[in-house]
Amino acid sequence: MSGRQQPQGFIGGIGLTHLQVYEQRPAPDGVMSGCAHVHAISDEAYYVISGTGAVELHDLELGFRSVPLARGSYVQFPPGTLHRSVSTGGLEVLALMSNAGLAEHGDARIYFGREVDEASTEFERLVALPGTRGLEGALERRDASVRAYLRLLDLWRSHRAAYRVELARFIALHRSRVATRRAEFERIVTQGPGQWLRVTLDRLEVPIAGESGSARQDESETKLGMCGTLKQFHGLTPV
Repeated sequence: MSGRQQPQGFIGGIGLTHLQVYEQRPAPDGVMSGCAHVHAISDEAYYVISGTGAVELHDLELGFRSVPLARGSYVQFPPGTLHRSVSTGGLEVLALMSNAGLAEHGDARIYFGREVDEASTEFERLVALPGTRGLEGALERRDASVRAYLRLLDLWRSHRAAYRVELARFIALHRSRVATRRAEFERIVTQGPGQWLRVTLDRLEVPIAGESGSARQDESETKLGMCGTLKQFHGLTPV
């Protein structure tokens, strides 16, 4: 066991990102928000650094609810939860993702509604907008998502059975797409949280030294994410 490879990255194989929810202009419902989207495999959590807002959650068990967020708030939600981040005043959060790397490799899918899901070319065009049109493209993508999301909210208010059918359709669609990439996802999970688990279990028998480290968010690159602008934490510097 002394030769066990040390786990890489942050504790437990998580990803860390500084998120500022889009506030450049409101979405079609007049709210400052990101895209509605879902993860197939990964859990997610928010710790609020500053500002106020909410995260809107949808799952097949409880349906829709809005969780208020303020400085010092913490909320977590499992895969299969459709969610939208909302800012009512400068919302910034530290976003924690299980299975670091999966979100960037297809674990997340934006909600654009059934019509777009059935038109792969249009779906791919919308997803790619930040890469082709920068910030304005990211906001256009957000707006397309929110327009579809508002129809889902209308179903929640007026026709709960239809709401659950549509939510179940979307979640099942994404899970079916992810299932085709099992080998790729399994490699990422094995090298991340899987390695942390193996070393932790070994420590129950023999003390195994690790390495101390520190990290800062990447100030050199701001990414246009689904929820807002992102500054990711990369790697650890030995200390």
